[in-house]
Amino acid sequence: MTLPFTIADFLQVFAAYNEAIWPLQILAYLGGAAVIGLIAIRSRHAGVVAAAVLTAMWLLNGIGYHLVFFSAINRAALLFGALFVAQGVLIGWTGLARRRLQFALRADAATVVGATAVAYAMVVYPLLGWAFGHVYPASPVFGVAPCPTTIFTFGILLLARPAAPLWLFVVPVIWSAIGGSAALLLGVREDFGLIAAGIAAILALMFPRRGLMERTAT
Repeated sequence: MTLPFTIADFLQVFAAYNEAIWPLQILAYLGGAAVIGLIAIRSRHAGVVAAAVLTAMWLLNGIGYHLVFFSAINRAALLFGALFVAQGVLIGWTGLARRRLQFALRADAATVVGATAVAYAMVVYPLLGWAFGHVYPASPVFGVAPCPTTIFTFGILLLARPAAPLWLFVVPVIWSAIGGSAALLLGVREDFGLIAAGIAAILALMFPRRGLMERTAT
């Protein structure tokens, strides 16, 4: 499979995009940290804040990155942008309009996978990118770039209790296959984590959501 652009073109798009949207990268990290903090303290506002942050991230990625910037070197980005906007709308409808996202940390597979994905997206992903020579601004950044945003989304959705609706996982799973191809075709090796997150999320969804202590008690 060949791509209509080179790795240099790909990274240059990120450089132009990151410079154009600064300082939204900082706001993305603050938003992500707020979501994690609210979930950790079991705040009743965690669901609404998580939905608002994820909605903003997916809309920014869809419109700002895919439609405005990435489409200049890859026409398929028009379809990608539509998928990301659709995901943003779905999250907003589910978590803001219907208030169907709530969170709790439990001793189950989904929580382990979710917490790992969140840590990878916010901390490990950028460190690996730096180690592999993808230096800011010519690099994907958490919350404003598609792949780390998708990994983070997997993580947050897997922490939802009751379980997040399965339809919220459809676009992230699709993107884990599409975006993960960058790891193979472009040498963006930190994106192997996106492939792993997609597979792990699917497997985690196959396990019961009740914790080990609850199963033992029954």
